[in-house]
Amino acid sequence: MNIQTFVQSLVSGALTGSLYAMIGVGLTVVFGVMRIINLAHGEMVMLGMFGAYWGQSLWRLDPFLSLLLWAPLMFGAGMAIHRFLLRRVVPGGELNTLLYTAGLSLLVANVALLVWSGDYRTITLSYGAEPIRPLGIAIAVPLLVAFVLALVITTALWTFLMRTDLGRAIRATSQNAEAAILMGVDVERVAVVTFGLGTALAAAAGVLLAPSLYLYPTVGELLIVKCFVIVVLGGLGSVPGAIAGGVLLGVVESLGAVYVSSTYKDGIGFLLFLGVLLYRPSGIFGVGRS
Repeated sequence: MNIQTFVQSLVSGALTGSLYAMIGVGLTVVFGVMRIINLAHGEMVMLGMFGAYWGQSLWRLDPFLSLLLWAPLMFGAGMAIHRFLLRRVVPGGELNTLLYTAGLSLLVANVALLVWSGDYRTITLSYGAEPIRPLGIAIAVPLLVAFVLALVITTALWTFLMRTDLGRAIRATSQNAEAAILMGVDVERVAVVTFGLGTALAAAAGVLLAPSLYLYPTVGELLIVKCFVIVVLGGLGSVPGAIAGGVLLGVVESLGAVYVSSTYKDGIGFLLFLGVLLYRPSGIFGVGRS
């Protein structure tokens, strides 16, 4: 085995996995507080990707700088989706919300197909042509920048959840909604903010992924499957588990592409998913909640 190839695969997988982790964290935060499995989460990532693409195409805006625009916009969109669409559905139970978000997923994907067509698109960056090579390991600059930004965003999220009153209210609602209500927490406000936060995290992950992936309106279908793999690996409802699960999935896919076949890269991740479901359904990293 070539050690340098192995290390190269580990590094590339960990960097990509950190972006996967952001997608998983968004879904996990929403589920932890609201018990909503949002099947439209992948479409929110897709919208972030296309936001970065059109920001560059129309306004010559660097995709990573466009994060400052699209994340707040999608936060507001997520709050609006919950307030005007989901709020009346949530009391009907998890099956209702599952079917409702599945319908929302189909609606968003098909509107995107109608407006943007099914063509594949890419984002080309002037500083993405040549990788940097620390210790002989080739690292694409856009992927490295995305990793750093993902680290900053995840750290900011963790600080928000742990150090702010609203973050504590979100964690309290996640642990026991009835007790949170008795302690004076406005659970409805928490739910609206949490769904907006999950949507913003999905869009931010899309912006960061956009320079490294092909863009097309139905990419959300693949990403939501990866998202479920991540949250099952980490334990549904666990933010640290989602981060670890995302990195693990990225590493497994990268090693599989090198040592098995790039054609079966996604399939290897799904085999890992099935193995965890069979032998440790609570997740490799437990079912802690944040």
